[in-house]
This record gives sequence, structure tokens and C-alpha cells, in this order.
Amino acid sequence: MTTLDLSPDQLLSTTRAVRKRLDFDRPLEVSVIQECIEIALQAPSGSNAQGWHFYVVTDEAKRKAIGDIYRRGFELYRGMPVSAHALAEAEQNPVDAQQMGRVVESAEYLAENMHRAPALIIPCVSGRMDQVPGNMAVIAQASQYGSILPAFWSFMLAGRARGIGTSWTTIHLMYEEEVANLLGIPFEEVTQVALSPIAYTIGTEFKSARRKPLDGVLHVDRW
Repeated sequence: MTTLDLSPDQLLSTTRAVRKRLDFDRPLEVSVIQECIEIALQAPSGSNAQGWHFYVVTDEAKRKAIGDIYRRGFELYRGMPVSAHALAEAEQNPVDAQQMGRVVESAEYLAENMHRAPALIIPCVSGRMDQVPGNMAVIAQASQYGSILPAFWSFMLAGRARGIGTSWTTIHLMYEEEVANLLGIPFEEVTQVALSPIAYTIGTEFKSARRKPLDGVLHVDRW
């Protein structure tokens, strides 16, 4: 399909977590999702193992069930010290507090409407990282997550180029095995990594986000 006229830098700096601007009423062709996954498959993976899987959910009953599970997890997430809600309340900078408030509002909206997306996608990777013992656990986690995250980011970029919005979420992983049973994912063999809605966006104009200054996060030769 036709892609948006975006330079590489524009594509990279305007691919946002889209929640409130997802067009739940516009049909989304599976063929477009397939195009995005084809691009994602060009991403690197550890030892070129290509142990990735992409579970796309279009069935209405399954989307509703996943939405129910997500909302159940979101109820727990609200009370966690690392939640967007807690971070917004603790933020002292008025501008940052306002930004976090918008994040909370949009996260609440997505939790209530996840099931309405015409499609959901769950990126997965072969193997169970929670079964690796000792010091090798950190290496295994870094390697396996590093073998799916670049691919899924490529999927999100490909979606943005086609006017499609996505949003990386992980709350459903509180109930990963329940979701695995619902969808027929072999839980003992495959790790779910995230859950994202997929939908065309309402409008295609997105801006770069406000971020921390570079000098606060860049370290050259010393911390």
C-alpha cells in the first residue's frame, strides 16, 4: 500500500505510542499487517536464530477476552509504585507532571478500549527466560529480548509509515499463561513479550515528544 512521505529521521522521531488516536471503526486489512511483519523479519536476531513469532488476533471474541484480561491487570498496575499514575503524582516539574498526566489519561483510555482495536498483536520469542539459572539468566534475557525487540520496533515503524498506530504494552503478562491457554500458545516453549493494538490512526500528523536533555543521558568514556 502507499506509504507516508516521511524521511528516515521523521519516521524514527514521530512513531509514538498511539492510544487515543486509534481509529477503532476503520477496517484494517490483514494484508497490511503482513506487509509490516515482512519488514520486521529483516531485523537482526541473536545468532540469526530468528526465534520470533507474531500472534495476530482479529477474532472478536478473543479480542474481548484479551481486553478483559488487560483491564484486570491494569487494576493492579494502578497501585504499583512504578505505574504512570504514581510517577505523575510524584513529579515535581509542572511541565513534566502535565505530560505524565496525559500519559495516564491515554493509558486509562486504552485499558478501557483495547478490545475495540480491529487487531491485536503479541510478539513472542522461542524459549523461556525464566527457566535459565544463575548468572546466565541475565545473558539469556538480554539475548532473547534483543532477538525480538528490534523486530517489533521495525513492525511499529512499518505501521507508522502506513498510517497505522501501535502501542507497546506489557500488563497482560501478569496473566501470560492464561493468555497462552486462550490463544493456544505453547507456554512452556514460547515467551510472550508484549501486546499492542493495531489500527489506522485518526490523522497521520505526529510530532517529536519532549524528552530529557541529551547531556543527562549520554556518557562518553566516563559515567
